[in-house]
Amino acid sequence: MERLANITRDTKETQISLELNIDGEGNATIDTGIGFFNHMLGAFTKHGLFDMNCKCDGDIEVDGHHTVEDTGIVLGEAIRQALGEKDGIRRFGNYVLPMDDALVLCALDLSGRPYLAFDYDFDVPMVGELDTQLIKEFFMAVSYSAMMNIHIKVLAGKNAHHIAEAMFKAFAKALDEATTIDPRIKGVPSTKGVL
Repeated sequence: MERLANITRDTKETQISLELNIDGEGNATIDTGIGFFNHMLGAFTKHGLFDMNCKCDGDIEVDGHHTVEDTGIVLGEAIRQALGEKDGIRRFGNYVLPMDDALVLCALDLSGRPYLAFDYDFDVPMVGELDTQLIKEFFMAVSYSAMMNIHIKVLAGKNAHHIAEAMFKAFAKALDEATTIDPRIKGVPSTKGVL
């Protein structure tokens, strides 16, 4: 069974097309108009072993908010669509990822219930062309759109680039674990019988 999704979103603020293959090899073509955000999405696909093509034309002449948030919405929709009924998945994933001075934990549950716990406030306003406040907005959008519980905790770190990148990579590794098919699991991994 192929776990694929193709999502488009067209508003007055953004036009987004995104293709996602959960069972990929880490290949990506990404163009959001925000260089550092492209870099983060590229790290997500590479380390989660997802294939993704993402093109976003957003109103970045205003700022990056709509581009980043709406890309999170579309990515979340793609994850949810690609997983279908979630038969046989592990459901839970967690990873503690080091990147130089940074150490970031991400734990998640593909529960069908959205929730984001994000305990970090960046002490610089920008990394490259990306407003650091938008990193939380991105994960919030993914959580609510994918109906996924996400906890991100910074355990150590000073460099904002390293911390942000460790967040995206830890999220990728945790999602890869949660979406992995476990042959021991029959049906949906929930006592309710649905996720």
